Amino acid sequence: MALPMHTIAALYHFTRFEQPQVLRAPLQQKCTALGLTGSLLLAPEGINGTIAGTEQGISKALTYLRSLPGCGDLEHKLSHANDPPFAHMKVKMKKEIVTMGQPDVDPKAQVGHYVEATDWNALIRSPDVAVIDTRNDYEVAIGSFDGAINPDTASFRDFPAWWDKNKHRFHNKKVAMFCTGGIRCEKSTNYLLGQGVEDVFHLKGGILKYLEEIPAEESAWDGACFVFDARVSVVHGLAEGPHQLCYACRRPILPTDRAHREYEHGVACHNCAHQTTEDDKNRFRERQKQILLSRARGEKHMAGFDGS
Repeated sequence: MALPMHTIAALYHFTRFEQPQVLRAPLQQKCTALGLTGSLLLAPEGINGTIAGTEQGISKALTYLRSLPGCGDLEHKLSHANDPPFAHMKVKMKKEIVTMGQPDVDPKAQVGHYVEATDWNALIRSPDVAVIDTRNDYEVAIGSFDGAINPDTASFRDFPAWWDKNKHRFHNKKVAMFCTGGIRCEKSTNYLLGQGVEDVFHLKGGILKYLEEIPAEESAWDGACFVFDARVSVVHGLAEGPHQLCYACRRPILPTDRAHREYEHGVACHNCAHQTTEDDKNRFRERQKQILLSRARGEKHMAGFDGS
């Protein structure tokens, strides 16, 4: 008998939590009681994360989240998966809900102009608009908007330094930015406004909203969108994409990438084979051994995250 579909809610909200640590334990208890899995980050600047469970469980969790201080207008994006997208439920404390490392950045004060998914194509095809992908390099590698600039950053912390070195390229240009769900652009647009850029735009709801609303035949998107759960990637209509994870470097790979001579299941792929030591690889091999032993004992693992 087929398992029921898992409902997935991606969400974030910037608000001022005076004592976010007080919210953590009750939120963990609520999500656990509802049978949810996933990860939520709490920080003085707000909340961010992705949770999964039954449709009813997600609905009740969203109601609870909107009861938190300043979260009445929290927005979310729903999608679905056949397999459990997460193994556990974790509510964590962080300094930032998305780490940029710029203490003066405050999305509650000012952000760029929101652009609806239905208006995005017209904006980015305008000759006076520069389009910047604010995601990490491995995310950009599997898909992006046609003509978008890739800063080739390993983390969001690197974006301010990249901008400082490249800002001369955008003189007299409008700047349009995008990310997976919109949260990075809340900060990156505030940052650019603080740097004196006058016309800054960002895709409302991020790539996920665009892929949900824009038909493939009308799309300016090329490839798949990386997501931080067992689906690994999604395509138009938020259908699951073709990618898998390398469980050594956590980068997305295609099934055909397993044919590379550097590929060893759970140990290395062509992206990371030359970046880890033999000690690292032996440690990964031991992890795979323990997974197989656990499976032989009949213990269940979350689909896609057990190294299979």
